[in-house]
Amino acid sequence: MEDLAQRVALSPAARIAVIGAGYAGMAAAVELAAGGARVTVFEAAPGPGGRARRVVSRGQALDNGQHILVGAYRELLALMRRVGADPERSLLRLPLELRYARGFRLRAPRLRAPMHLAAALLSARGLPWRERLRAMRFMRAMRRAGFRLASDETVSALLARHAQDGIAARYLWGPLCVAALNTLPQQASANAFLAVLRDSLGGARAASDLLLPRVDLSSLFPEPAGRYVAARGSEVLTGRRVRGVARDGDAFRVEGARFERVVLACAPYQLAALASALPELAPLLRAADRYTYQPIYTCYLQYPQAVQLPAPMLGLDGGLVQWAFDRGTLTGERGRIACVISAQGDHQQMAHGELAGRCHQELARALGGLPAPLWSRVIAEKRATVATLPGVPRPGPETPLAGLYLAGDYTDPEYPPTLEAAVRSGLRAAACALRSV
Repeated sequence: MEDLAQRVALSPAARIAVIGAGYAGMAAAVELAAGGARVTVFEAAPGPGGRARRVVSRGQALDNGQHILVGAYRELLALMRRVGADPERSLLRLPLELRYARGFRLRAPRLRAPMHLAAALLSARGLPWRERLRAMRFMRAMRRAGFRLASDETVSALLARHAQDGIAARYLWGPLCVAALNTLPQQASANAFLAVLRDSLGGARAASDLLLPRVDLSSLFPEPAGRYVAARGSEVLTGRRVRGVARDGDAFRVEGARFERVVLACAPYQLAALASALPELAPLLRAADRYTYQPIYTCYLQYPQAVQLPAPMLGLDGGLVQWAFDRGTLTGERGRIACVISAQGDHQQMAHGELAGRCHQELARALGGLPAPLWSRVIAEKRATVATLPGVPRPGPETPLAGLYLAGDYTDPEYPPTLEAAVRSGLRAAACALRSV
């Protein structure tokens, strides 16, 4: 602790602490370091990444979830380039394709927007003609409305008002909602969903491209960001849990060191423990107590190396698993399939062994048979994201306490809890901190 205090005290630059090394915290750290600040990032876990990181489970290096990026993630892609994590190398870019093991398939051709979406809907396999036309009318209506409702409602209510039911709801809008918002359509905010549609399907053709990670999630951005920060005289301290933040005159004290500004880049449920000595934040903490959370479960099934999916990302229908990812195609882990179950459901009551068995059964049924897996692992992020509900307040980066800022996907004014929202929040918090010093 004394070494940290001495290092911080000797720095002539603005001294800023970032608590949390997820995508939000590392985005803030990169922006602050680039702006000339002396940054210390504190992270309780052994490595950076937060809810998108590499973990080791019984000797196997695995991601703690599967994340789909899209071409509309401008801030994350720009930040990856800045820190030397080349997106062209680390991401597999594919035209928008929603492909299911049986029946439905939608693929956007390489046409100019909005023709690419019209062509995708008109050529969708397994979608009745009347629903194709209704889907096109729905997108036109949302475009005319600026992809924004004056009064928020659930995604299900929005879809019902525009006759988006049947196959379109089951294979297109519903899965997009769950994948982007990690919240079921009957609960999810329509405005958050429309923000995603605006910037992806409603944007330029390349904005709707799928970007699938070809490296683990720590290597994708957080670790290169850490090297960028270190090269500029700042530091990332992993395995370092912060016990609290206290006032120190017009500055703050964190783990024995004095900082002029602090960015809290942690989950909302962690704020109370960090800010117990800061009475000015009581209203913020009361608001955070009202958040509810949604889980993400990822089941890894390791098959013999010859096993592969017909596509890098394949939808499953009628069971627990929503999407399966071929890790062999994406990351070179041959025979390894990652099954993803987003949002709440019956799977939360299952033991991990039972859940892995169920995932294997659903995958084998969809593919017409599979050998028994050699091993399986289930990674459960039980509070992966804040539930994206209508009317849930978004606090933004500023707090009632001058010099203390928030970062995290839940603070974004319109986006659901995506990696892009996390990065945007970190950049906003860093901008506030730099302006204030």
